[in-house]
Amino acid sequence: MEPNESPVVSKKKIALVAHDNKKRDLLEWASFNQGILAEHDLYATGTTGTMVEQALGVEIHKLQSGPLGGDQQIGAKIAEGDIDFLIFFWDPL
Repeated sequence: MEPNESPVVSKKKIALVAHDNKKRDLLEWASFNQGILAEHDLYATGTTGTMVEQALGVEIHKLQSGPLGGDQQIGAKIAEGDIDFLIFFWDPL
């Protein structure tokens, strides 16, 4: 293997979360990375998951909406080792 090459990465479980004012940014990022994201299992809070699923045409495992406990559900999945990593577009305001 060449020094700049990385081995093929196995399928990962990726959680996507975005605060309301950052959902558009997440959609743009996800559209740009659609090819890579489509190779993995995607999880998201309810509203974000629906938006990403419609925009990309890929299946999203949707949890509850953030205010209804979706953030906690994702946190629990991370703690249990069921999510490999989280992509979170947050709004500090």
